[in-house]
Parts: sequence; structure tokens; C-alpha cells
Amino acid sequence: VKSIKNRVGKVICPLGVGEDFEYWGFSSDKIIEMDSNETLRLGGEMKIHCLPARHFSGRFLNSNVTLWASFLIDGPKRIYLSGDSGYDTHFLEIGKKYPDIDLAIMENGQYNKDWNLIHDMPDMLPQAIADLHPKAVMTVHNSKFALSKHPWYEPLDNIYRASQGKPYKLLTPMIGEK
Repeated sequence: VKSIKNRVGKVICPLGVGEDFEYWGFSSDKIIEMDSNETLRLGGEMKIHCLPARHFSGRFLNSNVTLWASFLIDGPKRIYLSGDSGYDTHFLEIGKKYPDIDLAIMENGQYNKDWNLIHDMPDMLPQAIADLHPKAVMTVHNSKFALSKHPWYEPLDNIYRASQGKPYKLLTPMIGEK
């Protein structure tokens, strides 16, 4: 984050996270914090919606002092960013409130049965996608580093199988591909 600081115009983040950016050297006038279900109008038809997610925030001694969120970039195209989130009704509510999502970027991987409330398990990710009704899906949070004990390729194999015959297009760029 520090290495791109001088190339960033604004940082849009959940409530409480701005303090971290200030600690990393970002000027407070570059930071916009948003609450759940808040909308930021960027000009013209562009908006960003801060939406619910189910996770915890913080680490070590300061846990759960900031908001965990997902975001929807809403303009000529609708792009949903799930962030880390366990499955819950928020996916269905978001899909109903914001139909016609062009691309859903969904967390996939680094799951463990003990973390089922904060990370989508392989059997729940397809349901989250179905709740959102996106035209295309790309999964992230997989195949880069290991927090869990599943093989690195397993999340991509699982979503590939689960996506067969579904109405959305699954986008699976190669690792490192732009």
C-alpha cells in the first residue's frame, strides 16, 4: 500500500479503516470512509455503494473495531467486489437491490470448516453467485498464498465444476495475467 501511495487519488474504505491508511502515510483528505449501505456519488452516473459482508476486522488486540464491507461500483457497468465474506442473506439482498451486475469479483479459497462464517466454503460460493445473478464471475483470494490446508488449485477446480451450465461466464485468468 505504501508503494502506491503517491499514485492514489482517493482511498475509499469501510469505517475505521482510514486510520490505517493515515498510519501508512496517506493524507486524511485522500481518505473517504463509508458505512454499510452508504452511497458515494463520484460525478455523472458513477457511484460506489458500500455494502454488507460477513467477516471480522482487525487482528490481535484491536479486533472488530472497523467495519468489514463489500462494494459495488455502479456506473455504465456494475462491478461487485465481495471482499472476504462468509455466506449469508446479504448476497441475496444485494442481488435484489442491485440487479444486472455485470461482473462479480468473489472471494474463493483459503477456506476451512472452522472459518465457514467468514469465508465462502466451496459449497456456498455457487449459492452466493446465484443470489447475485451476475453476468460474469471472477474469483480472487485463491492460488497466491496458503492460509488454509487445501491444495492451491482446489478453489479454482471447485468453481469451474460448479459453474458448468450456469448462466454466468466464469473468468479464470492465469496467475499473473492482466
